[in-house]
Amino acid sequence: MITVVGMGTDASGAHVPQELLADAALVVGGRRHLEAVALPGTAERVVLGPLAPALERIAGCVADRRPVVVLASGDPGFFGIVRALAERFGPEVLRVRPGVSSVAAAFARLGLPWDDAVVVSAHGRDARTAVQLCRAHPKVAVLTGPGAGPAELGAALAEHCPGRVLVVASALGDPVRERVERVTPAEAAARDWGTAVNVVLCLDQSRALGPVRTVAGGFERPAGWALDEAEFTHRDSMITKFEVRALALARLGPRPGELVWDVGAGSGSVAVECARLGAAAVAVEKAADGVERIRANAAAHGVDVRVVHGTAPAALEELDDPDAVFVGGGGRELPAVVTACARRARRTVVVAMAALDRVPAARAALTAAGLACDGVLLQSSRLAPLPGDVTRLAAANPVFLLWGVRPAAHSEGVAQ
Repeated sequence: MITVVGMGTDASGAHVPQELLADAALVVGGRRHLEAVALPGTAERVVLGPLAPALERIAGCVADRRPVVVLASGDPGFFGIVRALAERFGPEVLRVRPGVSSVAAAFARLGLPWDDAVVVSAHGRDARTAVQLCRAHPKVAVLTGPGAGPAELGAALAEHCPGRVLVVASALGDPVRERVERVTPAEAAARDWGTAVNVVLCLDQSRALGPVRTVAGGFERPAGWALDEAEFTHRDSMITKFEVRALALARLGPRPGELVWDVGAGSGSVAVECARLGAAAVAVEKAADGVERIRANAAAHGVDVRVVHGTAPAALEELDDPDAVFVGGGGRELPAVVTACARRARRTVVVAMAALDRVPAARAALTAAGLACDGVLLQSSRLAPLPGDVTRLAAANPVFLLWGVRPAAHSEGVAQ
């Protein structure tokens, strides 16, 4: 049996049963956890550093049927060591005594519920996913690590989400060193936070108290997508029709932790739908009245969409590299826009065109950037009423949809 004890935010070890330790042949844990408990002289101890050597020592005890105790931070089943132990030895040999996670403790310090929070681990990972989740959602908890701490998060959010509040929780549970500080992203970026940070909360304070939830987690999939055009404010039917939007969304594949550009956004319908599906979204639009429509549509659907007023491709230069891009509209600058997007997209680019003449140049731009290109001509007819209580089919304008997909072997290395 392997007993995993979550120390919670109380590092004193007072709640660890002494009889549990007395019977252990091996005790594994961080140095501060091992120092906080009274270990019998007969127990072997392993200080957690690299995980592989500790797992090998545990494996030896398991093979000999000798009891093991693992001391872990917070709740070890929540982004903790329970996963690695269950994968190696099977969940049936584990007995887990959870503690209070640092995320729960941090929200408790603020007096906020967290059943509607998105929780992401940036420990040992690229901070990019955490940043995009902070941009897209009003309540995010980030478990930090080297290179992905408050300063890095603040620097990434200062330009795009300056109104967010970062709550930096350090040394939680320590009666002397605990700190819970509210700062702006810019203030977070300007400080050296040291090594005691447990978790960073990123909050849109106007939405920190969301509606009552029946399902925990910060992201609920919408009941539907490819919404009817009537769900958006638009000008003279200048909007991506829902049939086209449905396939575009399928090829874009927007998901939490990713960034999507909607270039030539018009009403912003694609950007709004991507945001509803959990991605961070940026809408680029050259018309001033279009910018206002996009903002109104995002607000009406309760999502965050960053709106950039400018003309592509120049307006794209200062944006963070996207995972996926939708290019709508046309014009003579279309090949240059598609080229700029295809060079920087990490995963895919989708282009919608009404003009046949623009298809070859757009396809050439996608393939020249190393993307595998495919496409379809979409032709649809909708039911329309006729006098006499009968129905006809009303044809919509045909639209070419091209998409370029970056080969998987190269997608991780794009725009590093």
